[in-house]
Amino acid sequence: MHKDGYYSSGEFAKKSNVSVRTIRYYDQQNILKPSLLTDEGVRFYTDSDFTRLQQILLLKYLGFTLDDIRNMTIGDSDYHVLKNSLELQKRMIQDKIAQMQLVCKAIEETEDSIKEGKGVDWSNMLEIIHLTNMEDSMKNQYINAGNISARINLHNRFSVNKQGWFPWVYEQCGIVKGMRILEIGCGDGTLWVDNIGQLAMTGKRNEFSGKKKNIYIELTDISEGMISDARRNIKKATESWKERDIDVSFRFRVASCEKTGAKDESYDLVIANHVLFYCKNVNKALDEIVRVLKPGGVLVCSTYGSRHMQEISRLVSGYDKRIALEADKLFEKFGLDDGYKILKKHFSDVERRDYKDALVVDEAEPLVDYILSCHGNQKEYLVDKYTDFKKYVEKKLVKPMTITKEAGVFVCRK
Repeated sequence: MHKDGYYSSGEFAKKSNVSVRTIRYYDQQNILKPSLLTDEGVRFYTDSDFTRLQQILLLKYLGFTLDDIRNMTIGDSDYHVLKNSLELQKRMIQDKIAQMQLVCKAIEETEDSIKEGKGVDWSNMLEIIHLTNMEDSMKNQYINAGNISARINLHNRFSVNKQGWFPWVYEQCGIVKGMRILEIGCGDGTLWVDNIGQLAMTGKRNEFSGKKKNIYIELTDISEGMISDARRNIKKATESWKERDIDVSFRFRVASCEKTGAKDESYDLVIANHVLFYCKNVNKALDEIVRVLKPGGVLVCSTYGSRHMQEISRLVSGYDKRIALEADKLFEKFGLDDGYKILKKHFSDVERRDYKDALVVDEAEPLVDYILSCHGNQKEYLVDKYTDFKKYVEKKLVKPMTITKEAGVFVCRK
């Protein structure tokens, strides 16, 4: 039997320039299933399968494991998901090129040093080792980057509060000229990208005073890839500043919340946007923040409550009761309900401010993207059911779904 538009395993392997054994292996690993399996057990593939195979081979070339690939290519026969995935892959390649260019430069500098009789620059060689061992960081970041984008997109598009989360958080920070600011867990830098106009106006030099007043902002994250994203996004957002009289300085560094690497009493403001509940030891992270804050300095930290996005959890549970969107209930570690008591042990003054908002969602794709971005076990049960799950969500959205948002910040003074 042979159907138009379908390829046998041998034809498909030849078209793809891989072995039949490779095709069968990917089938066994639940990464690339045939579009048609006959009663006799004969497998047939389509051009859509060919596109998926090319994606798998690219991710494999970039160093991803089969488990990574299985999670990253879920349902990619849907062109919306495929487009998002390809955009992430393009960024991965761009960063890989930049990484290799840095390695090449470090090697050349070491060669020049040897030729000039200066011996080996061991610090430079250590930098080479560091650059060539960034693969795990790169993998985690690009999975995380897609997740962050999906979550931000849902809130940006369907929030009732038109001010938006990041402008509201920025407003709570009270940023003025002369400040030294540290953001821990900066992610892709969206806080600054979304408020770049406000920051530019605040950082505009006073031509009458003749005195340069600098706003110094240091962004840290535990992921080297996230720092790369933040640097890229903020650079793009500030390109027009060259034509203005702006004095805002950005610095980027890899660091954890518990160990920032900063000097004692060196910042006026520390920002921790939805990050403290990820810390292994929240109290240790808060001790570190207190250490790096100047006397009278301020911490602005955000979190959420137990009712936050509860309708989405009920939605997926209705599809499959085994699905849990969160491995841990992060609000139980550091949430709106208990955050005040935790923070009061470290700060003299603590104020809770709630963000009034809700989501009204009437499109399935952004909601499905959000669900797939969560930290739970959902991909385990949706790997082969993306299309079916999307149809389930579409039926639930015959009428727009209102989703509870329970989030806010604590403003803490040292």
